[in-house]
Amino acid sequence: MITYDVGIVGLGAMGSMTALTLARRGRSVIGFDRFHPPHALGSSHGKSRIIREAYFEHPQYVPIVRHAWTLWNQLERDSGRRLLAETGGIMIGPPDGTLVSGARNSALLHQLPFEELAPAAVRQRFPVFQPGPHEVGLFEPRAGVLFPELAIEAALELAGRAGGELHFDEPVLSWDRGNPLTLTTAKGSYAVNRLVLAAGAWMAGALPGAPLPLEVARQRLLWFAPAGNPAFATPDRMPIFIWEWAPEQMFYGFPDFGDGAKVAIHHQGAPQDPNAERPPVTGAEVERVRTLMATRTPALNGILNDSASCLYTNTPSQDFLIDRSAIDSRVILASPCSGHGFKFAPAIGEVLADLVLDQEPRFDLSPFRL
Repeated sequence: MITYDVGIVGLGAMGSMTALTLARRGRSVIGFDRFHPPHALGSSHGKSRIIREAYFEHPQYVPIVRHAWTLWNQLERDSGRRLLAETGGIMIGPPDGTLVSGARNSALLHQLPFEELAPAAVRQRFPVFQPGPHEVGLFEPRAGVLFPELAIEAALELAGRAGGELHFDEPVLSWDRGNPLTLTTAKGSYAVNRLVLAAGAWMAGALPGAPLPLEVARQRLLWFAPAGNPAFATPDRMPIFIWEWAPEQMFYGFPDFGDGAKVAIHHQGAPQDPNAERPPVTGAEVERVRTLMATRTPALNGILNDSASCLYTNTPSQDFLIDRSAIDSRVILASPCSGHGFKFAPAIGEVLADLVLDQEPRFDLSPFRL
């Protein structure tokens, strides 16, 4: 049996970037996915994902996402594909709310460019948004949209060219300690010296070998045809947005790239077993989003063009989980999700490769340990 330097379980956002990084560093890599990525059955899909630097969640993320910007641009050059669009981004809500105050704090701490706009200034510059009198907008120019399916496809293609061996439609059923480690899949057994588990929502099950503090939630994604002037929703006129409509309750959206304006609620999704069938989007779920849009983004509140479900794999703090397994230090656990991980993927790929190779990552991982 061939022994590979590294096995990777899960070839979505994080797994694909890890495979690419390790293959380019000359390691023999074998990767597995239970489906054929890119696909719409996990977390790394939905046509568009936000990238932003003025990170309201915590300033500790800013250096990581700034490095990710560089790597996304490099991936675009290497693949010859358009993987991101810089639209700018606006955070709207009370000036002392979690969203705006958190984004302001990160911007000030890391000296990021931003503007804080009064409600009238928001409406004048971006007519699609109608903030209330007690809300403000924090606009950051260096924000935009990533195209997740294209990005994963590009990373996997480049990983294969660099020598990575990628197995699709082959779920990993278990792994066993030994020297080397043994992976058992639906089709056979494989030997690896190191293992990265980056299986998204399936990290909340038995795969890691010991329970992890993860809960999986089903998030609804909706695409609406503009109801007002369609020009207000184009990428050159409308930035990505996040809106805190009540304390720590937010919805977000994207300009219209041809499928309609995508709008979704951040968190608050129903629990979901990733192996179970996902129920269709209900009228009540659509109406809840329409209610939020009615007075805030009425120009987007048109015909529903499409809908989808996405899985958030959440930690209790909604921070990432990146650590060595307590069972075996050769196994790296990677659940950098909680609904805000995709933008970091190429930087996390480097971090995971460093851990596999016993090298010091460029970022402090202590906030993300078990």
